[in-house]
Amino acid sequence: MSGDDALSAAMRRERAIALTALLFIATLAWLWLLREAQRMSGMDMSMEGMRMSYLQMLSPAYAPWTWTLGLYLFGMWFVMMIGMMTPSAAPMVLLYLGVARHAVRSGHRFASAIWFFGGYLAAWAVFSLVATLAHWWLESVALMTPMMRTASTPLGAAVLIAAGVYQWLPLKDACLAQCRAPLSFIQQHGGFRPEARAALRLGFTHGWYCVGCCWVLMLLLLVGGVMNLLWIAGLAAFVLIEKLAPGGRWISRAAGVVAIAAGLWMLRG
Repeated sequence: MSGDDALSAAMRRERAIALTALLFIATLAWLWLLREAQRMSGMDMSMEGMRMSYLQMLSPAYAPWTWTLGLYLFGMWFVMMIGMMTPSAAPMVLLYLGVARHAVRSGHRFASAIWFFGGYLAAWAVFSLVATLAHWWLESVALMTPMMRTASTPLGAAVLIAAGVYQWLPLKDACLAQCRAPLSFIQQHGGFRPEARAALRLGFTHGWYCVGCCWVLMLLLLVGGVMNLLWIAGLAAFVLIEKLAPGGRWISRAAGVVAIAAGLWMLRG
């Protein structure tokens, strides 16, 4: 086998390993979410039989949060984001691997793709922390039900309308453009550098653009239920289509119109 053939084979093997690892991570996240959703759906939803260990609720008001509950809910949000967003990070991770392979072949050291992916997940960890705080506030004012969805029709409608409007904003366009064009993103942010710190920072920057692209969509979980697996899967599929499919920008805007219409319909009802 020639040198070029050996390099191509090695790159294909690395890409396969990377995709398998990303799939494994996403699968673990989904299995955890499935387990937790099943445990919650199995709760006796009478106020007397409600499982305090998860939601710590008292009728008619919610009990104060504890650090244990707060950490659990942060973990829930973060694992949810890992399951939803890991597939859309794959193109950038594969691009990183290709650059790293060429660098190593040229005799240069290069940080592992794990650093880049870790930075990407760190951005979503920040979002998860903010989502947890919002979750706490909504519970504190009794705007979320025991099954972790909005208890207020106007609030749910407002979230839908806000998500729909955001799909048309220039900020959404700018963030989505960065997510849809990995090579352009790299060129605009100084290219790949071999240091682990640089890889971590680049991954965080890319993740932050993804947060900017999708954060309002994630708030739709408050409407359909934070642990509603159909909503989670639907949003994850939409995010992937929005970022990877041809014409994804127009798909995004069409979905915005649908969300606005659904919000207005909720207000009317």
